Amino acid sequence: MKPLDRTIPAATAWHGTERRPFGRPIRRYAACLLIAALIAACAALQETPAQRAQRIDPMLAASGFRMVVADSPKKQSIFGSLPPLKMHYYTTRAGKPRYWFADPYQCNCVYQGDEVAYQHYQNLRIQEQMVREEEQTAELNQDAAMQMNAFDPMFFPY
Repeated sequence: MKPLDRTIPAATAWHGTERRPFGRPIRRYAACLLIAALIAACAALQETPAQRAQRIDPMLAASGFRMVVADSPKKQSIFGSLPPLKMHYYTTRAGKPRYWFADPYQCNCVYQGDEVAYQHYQNLRIQEQMVREEEQTAELNQDAAMQMNAFDPMFFPY
């Protein structure tokens, strides 16, 4: 029985018929770096809970929600069991809805409001979303204009 000959013949060494010795590890390394960069970019784009609280708290206050600070042990125990940063509601005995929003990140409080305050909050959220979309559209238009200017040597922005 002959031992296996693992040498590459000189004539076929780099003509695509044989594998290059370092091609695969470099591709794997580059792929891992690309995946890590994509994950880091996605993580950087997501809003943290503290940032979300910082963005929402002024809207709740401007909408007419009342801030109830968890300053006693009883309030702290109740506050600890509430789901954070989500709008919830309950119905009173009189049949009116009451809304609440727990914020453990910014103010350590619960915002409470009625139907009118909730409607004001919804209007402010819609306005904020429209402003963000307009800003994104303006950025896209500016980028497109800059790209057009790069290809036209006779056009100079004033």
